[in-house]
Amino acid sequence: MRKTMIAGTVLALAAALVMWLSAAFDLELESVVLLGAAVGAVVALVPDRTPLMRFLGFAAGFVVTWIGYLVRAVLLPDTDGGRAVFVALVLLLCVGVVAASLGRLPLWSTLLGVAALSGGYEYTFAAAVPEFATTSLGAVTSLLFCLAVGYLVAATVAPPAGAIPSRPRTREDDLEHTSFDDLMEKTK
Repeated sequence: MRKTMIAGTVLALAAALVMWLSAAFDLELESVVLLGAAVGAVVALVPDRTPLMRFLGFAAGFVVTWIGYLVRAVLLPDTDGGRAVFVALVLLLCVGVVAASLGRLPLWSTLLGVAALSGGYEYTFAAAVPEFATTSLGAVTSLLFCLAVGYLVAATVAPPAGAIPSRPRTREDDLEHTSFDDLMEKTK
């Protein structure tokens, strides 16, 4: 618990530092600092698969979403139907990436990549669709910087995935993994 509190505190300080530096140097990161730092930390902290597989899954979702925005800007009409096709296309591509990896990449991390980019870029995209080439690069680099800060802080300070304490075992946990025959033997 103590390491978790330290990791959260260091993450908060790092995000505040990024926010301050952004304002001081006019980096325009303010709109994505919290999103990026939090999402980066989640990718580092969730104890599912290896850190590389979590990161690659996240990156795949991020890239698929970026490609989806390109398709939306170039090929799809700016209508409810066009936006619906965009959403379905991005999510189906994420499922396809996970299937192609034979489940090595976790679906949750690809979906987190989708959420990060769409959360950090949708408003800007909708305001200036024809400027996709320039606005997307700015959004992607800003978001990736903040994601990297969150990921690196959490991966460096937080306890390793195998060291995360679980709740104390209960009698129900033991019964969950006991066969019927074992239970019958115990009652005799």
